[in-house]
Amino acid sequence: MRFQTPLIPATLIRRYKRFLADIRLEDGREVTAHCANPGSMMGLAKPGMRIWVEPNDDPKKKLKYGWRLVDHENGHFTGVDTSLPNRALRAALMDREIPELAEYETVRPEQKYGENSRIDFLMQQDGLPDAYVEVKSVTLSRQVGVAEFPDSVTARGAKHLGELTQIANQGHRAVLLYLVQRTDCETVTIADDIDPTYAAAYQSARGAGLECIAYDTAISPQQILIRNRLPVE
Repeated sequence: MRFQTPLIPATLIRRYKRFLADIRLEDGREVTAHCANPGSMMGLAKPGMRIWVEPNDDPKKKLKYGWRLVDHENGHFTGVDTSLPNRALRAALMDREIPELAEYETVRPEQKYGENSRIDFLMQQDGLPDAYVEVKSVTLSRQVGVAEFPDSVTARGAKHLGELTQIANQGHRAVLLYLVQRTDCETVTIADDIDPTYAAAYQSARGAGLECIAYDTAISPQQILIRNRLPVE
């Protein structure tokens, strides 16, 4: 998935109120950018970090820049926009590029299920059980080569695991897909020290038949592409 507008480099001054970030552009101007990430962004919001932002000229948008990437300045990037994985994955699912779900022809995003929830993708095909696919963006890494989820306590994430457990018990496919928005990780694990409740719900769901898969991404200031399957430990 290519970015709609070419990204430009900037320096992070501070992130605050979760969805706002003050940044310094290369011409010295200081502006506020939208940060499309409700998580803690642990390790990704340190003042002085080199980042990439997407400008826009939409008169309906108050903020004219959106924070998209952290540049680790060692050849690796992290995508911080949590809306991008679903957009990239939708295209991949429709093109049948995810082998574990390639048998499904119908891809229906944002379908109601459970208790006032929406599944990211409901996939259907005659002769096959429906597949309920929940997508999580993974950006935390505290160990070299290891991506971790979640990066903060997520009651919503635990709720989704409970609903996926019910889906599996009903005979459907319940699929949790971790999309790693980092280019420096080779495996995925659950950060049980950050959210023990989520970790317990994850283990319970796995025991009920939850399918858990993970993919990494190729990230550059031009595009984000889904790449290889990663092991989940």
